[in-house]
Amino acid sequence: MFRGSMVAMVTPMHEDGAIDDAALARLVEFHVEHGTDGIVAVGTTGESATLDYDEHCQVMRRVVELVRGRLPVIGGTGANSTWEAIKLTRCAQEGGCDAALLVTPYYNKPTQEGLYRHFKAVADAVAIPQILYNVPGRTACDMLPETVERLSDIPNIVAIKEAQGTVQRAREIIERCGDRLDVYSGDDGNAREIILAGGKGVISVSANVAPNAMRRMCAAALGGNREEAEAIDARLAALHKALFVESNPIPVKWAVHEMGLIGLGIRLPMTALSDHHHETVRQAMRLALGDDD
Repeated sequence: MFRGSMVAMVTPMHEDGAIDDAALARLVEFHVEHGTDGIVAVGTTGESATLDYDEHCQVMRRVVELVRGRLPVIGGTGANSTWEAIKLTRCAQEGGCDAALLVTPYYNKPTQEGLYRHFKAVADAVAIPQILYNVPGRTACDMLPETVERLSDIPNIVAIKEAQGTVQRAREIIERCGDRLDVYSGDDGNAREIILAGGKGVISVSANVAPNAMRRMCAAALGGNREEAEAIDARLAALHKALFVESNPIPVKWAVHEMGLIGLGIRLPMTALSDHHHETVRQAMRLALGDDD
């Protein structure tokens, strides 16, 4: 349903933590102008964990308004409460999002049967297309390929963002689910190989900084052009790594600030990027951007 480089967009904030609407508008235009294939609003990178319900819905609606149909908008609506996930997913649908991205329930560590029932309950309650999101490194919960295969039979569950960390996991899901479910990489570092193996794109942190390069890399991989995809990705490799020198979204918010697009606002318990990492991120940005972005 969605293809290519979809940015897991940061949520710009003033230094007091209030959402910065003017900077949000700048970010949306930046991504439209630089060819980003889709925007994920209020995912992990968008600080979903520290936005309250009203703010969460406000940002999703506002991004849809700003995009004006020029790109798909995917609202991050996952929660570790099934009821809350349903409520947020309804908000995404009512706000005009094209799809919802739902992370596996975090902290409470459900069983595989609990995961199946959780996602089925959300899909049954809200008709919007839904993208599963597996990121065990952050959630302490790993949704196994056999559970994903069961969920792929539900019509409005259309894709998965797989961030378990290995290309082999993505390959197994592709083999099990075939055309019933699109697979997106949730790790910029292995996005190229997942797409070349049959994935449809990436939901990307690096695209906040280098949207044009990420779009071109994905397009090359989707077209089966390994050599071109590898050449572009080689320039991006340091950025993929540097944006995780501290917990996401700390480094990427600092990088987007360096580009003059947003202020330094970030909400506790996240803090600004440590000074000793500044040059590492700057050097990775220089290598990734070149003259392209």
